[in-house]
Amino acid sequence: MSAQPPGQLLLVGVPGPQLDSATAAILRRVQPGGFILFTRNITGPVQLRKLVDDLRGLSVVEPIITIDQEGGRVSRLKVIGHEPPSASQLRARNDVRLVQRHGDITGRLLRLFGFNLDLCPVLDFCLSDDETVDNSLRGRCYGVDLDQVLRLAGAFNGALRAAGIASCGKHFPGYTRARADAHHELPTIGATRPELDALELAPYRALGPELDSVMVCHAYYAALDSGSGLPASLSPEIITDLLRGEMGYRGLVMTDDLDMGAIVKGFGFEEAIRLSIEAGNDLAMICHRVQMLDDARRAIDLVSAVARDRALESVADFKARLAPPVPEFSEETFRLIDAEIWNLRVDTLGEHGALARSSDDGKRSPVEAY
Repeated sequence: MSAQPPGQLLLVGVPGPQLDSATAAILRRVQPGGFILFTRNITGPVQLRKLVDDLRGLSVVEPIITIDQEGGRVSRLKVIGHEPPSASQLRARNDVRLVQRHGDITGRLLRLFGFNLDLCPVLDFCLSDDETVDNSLRGRCYGVDLDQVLRLAGAFNGALRAAGIASCGKHFPGYTRARADAHHELPTIGATRPELDALELAPYRALGPELDSVMVCHAYYAALDSGSGLPASLSPEIITDLLRGEMGYRGLVMTDDLDMGAIVKGFGFEEAIRLSIEAGNDLAMICHRVQMLDDARRAIDLVSAVARDRALESVADFKARLAPPVPEFSEETFRLIDAEIWNLRVDTLGEHGALARSSDDGKRSPVEAY
């Protein structure tokens, strides 16, 4: 039996930019394995580093501290600085050197604030630029084919890791063919197994040894499931049998946010957490229902001892490889790195194009402000 606190299997959000006493108390009691921050948690550079330090301070075990800092509309730190170019903007240039710069800058920026994991790169494919289709991927994909995804997403992944930030390939097996947004409802993917092998699964086979972690999506895959009807994020056939077994992935595995509509509309809170760990995930992600973390902690007790101990060991192994944050925060250093982001933006989009930021109103997919 693992000596790690059971709450280590939870990756959780934080309500606001400061830790109020009630939130601090529940986090100290539950001892989550990690924290994910969003724009709601960011008002300024000094404030952000203090929040990250405070989260570390209440953690008995060194926590995972993560964020979605992809580029473009999914760039949480753009609320206090420049917006990095998106994957699709870099794809249009098709220049590996620009992508490597993006990964290096992102890694140094995140370490300065005390993060140790970035939830990217996206390994989904851009099959269509049709603006009427919104499966949450608009602007977020590095390639239209396997070669381009491997070259560009692989370049970002390598540069990010070299800068001391762990990476996360997402969203396994993929939202590429989805016609719905999992933030709202469960997409159904009708592709055959040969089609999935040739496209969605291929980046994970090729880049698997270089991905520190993998995020599993909320979509139903008839070709990968024997009829359970479970989304990939809760499916033992997809996580334990396919990803860990057949594909041999050995890194950390986490769910996409269990607070998304695709899960909330079909599963109870504790049920989803239990199923996610039983399926083979190491971390169950709860981004918004922070007030229910005592319930989440109790759900871990419902997981079989074998599945729980396996996941706790995997989380501990992952944490043992994390780089420490930069010891002292400097706002001047932040401004210098932020200037590098602007220069990258200009080199990618040109002086005029760099002035236009992505829409972040969340009118289509809440991914912008989620």
